[in-house]
Amino acid sequence: MKRSFTSPVVLLACLAVFSTLHAQQPAEQAMSEEDKKLLADMEKVGWVREGAGDLGGMAKIAIPKGYRFTHGSATSKVLELFGNLPMASASGMLTTEGFGPWIIFSYDDAGHVADDEKDKIDADALLQTKREQVAASNEVRKERGLNELALEGWAIPPRYNDKTHTLEWALKVKSVNSGSISINYETRLLGRAGVMEVQLVCGPDELQPLLNEFQQLMNGFSYVEGQRYAEFREGDKVAKYGLTALIAGTGVLVASKMGLFAQLGVFFAKLGKGAILLVVGALAGLKKLFGKLFGARQQPPEA
Repeated sequence: MKRSFTSPVVLLACLAVFSTLHAQQPAEQAMSEEDKKLLADMEKVGWVREGAGDLGGMAKIAIPKGYRFTHGSATSKVLELFGNLPMASASGMLTTEGFGPWIIFSYDDAGHVADDEKDKIDADALLQTKREQVAASNEVRKERGLNELALEGWAIPPRYNDKTHTLEWALKVKSVNSGSISINYETRLLGRAGVMEVQLVCGPDELQPLLNEFQQLMNGFSYVEGQRYAEFREGDKVAKYGLTALIAGTGVLVASKMGLFAQLGVFFAKLGKGAILLVVGALAGLKKLFGKLFGARQQPPEA
């Protein structure tokens, strides 16, 4: 049986998943043949274990000790190994050895995002918008026999750092059927001509320790010369949305009125009931729907 992993879709640009700070890896003799083959197949995609990872020529990420990096197309192959659809927009993956935490980077070249809304972000209005989006997506989930989701509120309200040009927020998400809670933590790193997106999904009790390590890792991220936010010049491409739309889901405010969720219904049909779907601004990521999917990547129960 293939192991499940959060499935990327058209709205998913970046994903970062941690189950524990340093997940305990199973002893070699205790590993199943399936686990051994999966690790071997992962190794075949090719990894860099020192220096910096090239994120599609737009940015770089330092490779900390104990971590490894692979490029965009190889990232898609790894996702497929875990039973996911390929992710054409992936720029690269940073992960530990074995079945440890994953950080998947993807770049949106929609243009320079102005930060003139930094003092006008309405967290209450955005939360209501996201609840409406999840309510619409739940109609599709019910049709596919999947657990419904509910937004419990902000774990971290939206906030923007105008020194680093970083936008971040976190939502507390509940599975209506099982009652399990997860945290959907989002980061947007603004550049001269687009946005690098990263997402962290974890349990509520893990948010703070994981967030600290995640932020330390992200200190190793930098845009290449010429692509930094401050290097914007008149005449450069400008995004058609601002910070508010980034939080809402990069255009989902209008996409939900244009048949988006009908398209998601087709996507659900292809995945089947065993998949866990994470859609930025539309569906919240659930880590514990089938128990601990990450760390040791144990099998979920039968759907």
